[in-house]
Amino acid sequence: MKYKTIKNFKNKLQNSDNNEFVDLLFDFIKEEGKTNYDESVTQLQHSLQTASLARTEDGRRHIVIASLLHDIGHLLIDENDSKNDFLKKDLNHENIASNFLKDFFSEEITESIRLHVVAKRYLCSIDNSYYESLSKASKNSFKIQGGALNKEEINELENNKYFKDAVRLRKWDDRGKVSLKEVEELDTYKEMIVAERLAIY
Repeated sequence: MKYKTIKNFKNKLQNSDNNEFVDLLFDFIKEEGKTNYDESVTQLQHSLQTASLARTEDGRRHIVIASLLHDIGHLLIDENDSKNDFLKKDLNHENIASNFLKDFFSEEITESIRLHVVAKRYLCSIDNSYYESLSKASKNSFKIQGGALNKEEINELENNKYFKDAVRLRKWDDRGKVSLKEVEELDTYKEMIVAERLAIY
């Protein structure tokens, strides 16, 4: 990682204006996102495909941004396909991402990100065909991240105010792994993120 620690990167972002913030964030994603998510796409390509699906099929600013940034936790802890233990143990990338981003974005964004892993567990719990549709890597991480939810866990998630957005994000996440698919570039989302931050701060 370009920055020695996550804290250093966060401090840099906190001391920037909105345009500088996006430039720093995107430079980080472009650099760290060169690593592979799996055999089909890089982490950057996966994020862009997920965001493109959200933009096309939903369009609400917060869910598009959440889709773009949902896996930044992998980048922050240098978790990628080149590592022997990638997707072999649960490092809670969703919580790392949510905790990192909560000082910069609304709860609508950070909670959708935090819940996108349990949303996969939910979808697989209520629909076995959803599990069968997953990639090999995603099936493996499903088991590592806790597997199927019980009835109490299902009810708890369904009563969460961000449940529906998390499930939407999860579905785009699982579809955003198409080799060589052309989608919008990262800089397409700069104005959207600036507008989101202006609405908050």
